[in-house]
Amino acid sequence: MPTIISVAEALPPFEIKQQQAEEFARKLFSDSFKDIERLLKAFSNGQIEKRNFVKDVNWFNEEHTFEEKNNAFIENAVKLGAEAIKKCLSNESFLTKNIPYHDIDAIFFISTTGIATPSIEARIMNLLSFSQSTKRIPIWGLGCAGGAAGLSRAFEYCLAFPMAKVLVLSVELCSLTFQKNDLSKSNLIGTTLFADGIACALICGDEVKIDEFRSRKTSPAIIATQSTLMPDSLDVMGWDIRNQGLFVVFSRDIPKIIERWLKPNVNDFLEQHEMNISQFDYFIAHPGGKKVLDAYVTSLRISPSMTDISLEILRNFGNMSSVTILYVLKRFMELETEKGKRGLCTALGPGFSSELLLLRWQ
Repeated sequence: MPTIISVAEALPPFEIKQQQAEEFARKLFSDSFKDIERLLKAFSNGQIEKRNFVKDVNWFNEEHTFEEKNNAFIENAVKLGAEAIKKCLSNESFLTKNIPYHDIDAIFFISTTGIATPSIEARIMNLLSFSQSTKRIPIWGLGCAGGAAGLSRAFEYCLAFPMAKVLVLSVELCSLTFQKNDLSKSNLIGTTLFADGIACALICGDEVKIDEFRSRKTSPAIIATQSTLMPDSLDVMGWDIRNQGLFVVFSRDIPKIIERWLKPNVNDFLEQHEMNISQFDYFIAHPGGKKVLDAYVTSLRISPSMTDISLEILRNFGNMSSVTILYVLKRFMELETEKGKRGLCTALGPGFSSELLLLRWQ
């Protein structure tokens, strides 16, 4: 089956401590909410310690037009996206030799936090020596589920073209969507949670001779995937697009929705492959937030320790939307994993939707 061989990250330059973000929010929201100190507890309750942004925190004290913010998105997405690709194709943790850019058959570009036409991967292809025939598949609007969806679409591409080497590049610059004059609770919660991130994964088809360049004894093969859309749930998560830009929509009911909806969805997926929840060794979950991770544990009745790596990523990087699952996956791939171990990869996003992948190390 198609196999994930390498994952790499590109780190935005400005590290913001959660205490800095809390003080920023205190100044911004204190006149809007009488119970501001109670609401600000979300900064510590979320267990995020630091995040990375492409702009210094002082940049957010000023108002910026949608055009300014989107131009900053394009500039940084191209720069950091190219860096992530370079690292992915030369990552000594996973590769014994560099993979040439012209060997890549297709690039899936994933984002929800900025817009560009020509799309970001086309701009990067003008900087790096990709083949002119490399296929471009930009995917926009899947939010936190996008990284997992990108892996699923790459899996399907490699099934169709088993000699293919495919990249999934995910770029989310959530900080650039921040609305200084949006004094809603959704914006306040977003301020506690979201961050900027960039990551790239290499997926290879069955007929690629991966042992000629793979440094790990085992790598996760994608066995199966499932995409699920919850009916009549458009208002759970997403963007409200206005003249000033993207305004976050973030329902407080997301943890409750996960608790009642995720388990039947997961059970149905696993039963199709003659498995149950107790049979997977790793839970590779997008950490939408601490309450989301808690809801995973409650819904699936798994040990809280199975979300430790997801919680570590949340603690050190925040919620980077679609990128976050690739950060989590990379940490699992860095473990010395025995052949045959199985993992369940999951991410939830706007729609309201679920992306599931069944992985097996081989």
